[in-house]
Amino acid sequence: MGLDLGLESVGFRAAVTVEKSSIAVQTITLNKGTGFPIIAQPIEDVRSTDILKAAGLKRRETVVLTGGPCCQSFSTVGKRRSLSDPKRGVLFRHFKRIVLETQPRFFVMENVKGMLSAAIRHRPLDQRGPGFPPLARHEEFGSALKVILRELAELNYYVIFGLVNCADYGVPQKRQRVVFIGSRDGEDIVLPETTHQERGNKAKLAWVTLKEAIAELNEESPEFTPFAPDRAKLMARLKAGENWMNLPKALHRVALGGAADTWGGRSGFCRRLSWSEPSPTLTTDPKGRATTLCHPVKLRPLSVREYARLQQFPDSWRFAGTVSQRYEQNGNAVPLGLGTAIGQMLLTTIELTHRRGLPDNAASRLGKVICTDKSLEGRLKHRRRTQLHPAWKRKNSGRAATKKWLASVGTR
Repeated sequence: MGLDLGLESVGFRAAVTVEKSSIAVQTITLNKGTGFPIIAQPIEDVRSTDILKAAGLKRRETVVLTGGPCCQSFSTVGKRRSLSDPKRGVLFRHFKRIVLETQPRFFVMENVKGMLSAAIRHRPLDQRGPGFPPLARHEEFGSALKVILRELAELNYYVIFGLVNCADYGVPQKRQRVVFIGSRDGEDIVLPETTHQERGNKAKLAWVTLKEAIAELNEESPEFTPFAPDRAKLMARLKAGENWMNLPKALHRVALGGAADTWGGRSGFCRRLSWSEPSPTLTTDPKGRATTLCHPVKLRPLSVREYARLQQFPDSWRFAGTVSQRYEQNGNAVPLGLGTAIGQMLLTTIELTHRRGLPDNAASRLGKVICTDKSLEGRLKHRRRTQLHPAWKRKNSGRAATKKWLASVGTR
């Protein structure tokens, strides 16, 4: 309920939630009480009338409907099945269905950065390039986003979207997320104005660092899942802010495992966090091989409570389940600071409409989906349609053959 708590912090009231995870339901009940309405079912099985009834609302009475359709199928970590994932990739369509049937004044949909580049059907890197069939349209980068934007336009809302970094809103975490905000009536919605930047200036504060967020947190018995002994030995060699690249070269393959034969930065392997920066994106497992989140000075992953601090949950917020389930709930949450920023923007929009009425172009906006992040808009317009392994890793690496294959998909 990170997004919900952020919205509540500026005056909104959560009226009902749909949550299929029994552990998450227990967590919500622990904190919101047994009287808080929860529909404990998969969204695929939930009718809009049930949601409205549980909330005590009628169609068009909801002020804002929020959701984060399951993001794993769009994440750059994993199989990236995108819209071809029959269980998770199309959950945004159920979000769309609820919006269409309940007609809230606004909606907010949040997802991972990978949604911007995901293909409808992911083709593995080792099956691209000379010697393989030409890339189909649905295998191109961004083909999933095109479908999502087209289907959001069918709502006949005015929809804006952009890529935000939660650190720019005072969150002690560099967590990039795609945010879609829709207005049923064409009101003046915008991406929330940032309040922080990396080093700060007269107009904006500096990013909140890991040290500011957790250094004074004194846990007598921190909850965490320990590193395996071999991993702990490697971590013991590193100082705050270091990773596998700071180990002796003889240990690089030990630290990377099979990833030693891959390419890319791989900065998450054997990583000790830096006190002087925000945390990287919290995953659902801080001891993940490629996404290690080790405490800057202690020989352990970040604790569950430290995770909660970085997501900005109140220290009084309790999590149900095992330690791994508590990590998972935190890693899947939206930081409260982003919810607060979005809520403040919506309140400003509501007040503006109250004073001035709907903008003159409100009706003409309906059915349009616009990227209001100009930097992102340019990158989307000029992005590559695919990517290949570097030449040394491809079986057929001839320049002419590669150029011909890339030309078949019009790659820049």
